[in-house]
Amino acid sequence: MIMYQIITSCQVIYLAVIALLAISFFLLRKWIAGGVCKSRARLDGKTVVVTGANTGIGKETAREMARRGARVVMACRDITRAENAADSIRRSTGNGNVVVRHLNLASLYSIREFAKEFIATEERLDVLINNAGVMMCPKWITEDGFETQLAVNHLGHFLLTNLLLGMLKKSSPSRVVNVSSIAHVGGKIEFDDLFYDKCPYSPLISYKQSKLANVLFSRELARQMKGTGVSSYSLHPGVIRTGLGRHVESWCPMLKTILSLPCMLLMKTPWQGAQTSIYCAVTEGLESKSGCYFSDCAEKDPAPEGKDDSVARRLWKESARLVGLTNK
Repeated sequence: MIMYQIITSCQVIYLAVIALLAISFFLLRKWIAGGVCKSRARLDGKTVVVTGANTGIGKETAREMARRGARVVMACRDITRAENAADSIRRSTGNGNVVVRHLNLASLYSIREFAKEFIATEERLDVLINNAGVMMCPKWITEDGFETQLAVNHLGHFLLTNLLLGMLKKSSPSRVVNVSSIAHVGGKIEFDDLFYDKCPYSPLISYKQSKLANVLFSRELARQMKGTGVSSYSLHPGVIRTGLGRHVESWCPMLKTILSLPCMLLMKTPWQGAQTSIYCAVTEGLESKSGCYFSDCAEKDPAPEGKDDSVARRLWKESARLVGLTNK
């Protein structure tokens, strides 16, 4: 009888521990998921461009823009994958006004061609979501001679936004949403060696520079667009289960083991990761926060290096020179 009571007590304790772990895991997952955009704003009659919209948070952002009634232009490098994603979005939202346009952010020529076609064929641009990006890839050089991470993550979106500013102003109030990262913390704009030609290349350091550039670009854009009706926001989407980190394993093999563990369950899903982009794109009354940085659907303080206006202005000037916008 005593042995039976001991066994029963152990079972109760075991079940209690399992229940506690399950509840803790649920609460942790809920915390990691972050905020959810609660705005019910409709986008009927409006046009939204999302770069890198064929997968990950870009696809989920495009889906939500379509669900809210917008005409969605998916600006993507891989047309086949983009068309498949567009079909999925049309079916799931019932919005047939979703189109695909080719855009390779590693090519200044491609960016100019996209902008030229967009201006010639579209009537308005209400929201530009600069979502596409690469993360910690090897030191690849673009056709224009730029290091790939700075080229795709910053310079490409810098040129695209500037080429479309006329449309954004004409359609105002309008918004530019720049997907950055918490990785901007500790980043530095290496004006004397932007493409790391003089020093050893670090995929992480280069990535941090490009994400800091996103924050500074968004801040300076807000300053320059003050009074025009065009507002600008940067954001950290969270740590997300997507293919963006596929290059990391090449220089950090240990990460492959880590990412195969259950900790993958503690990362955001693409839908959860898209929430702050959606928040910045549609939330009413956000115009007064132009130039600010967001995370988990709330304004957050960027790192001190992300608030340096003198660096932001210098970066704008140097970026304009590099991409051929000499009048900017």
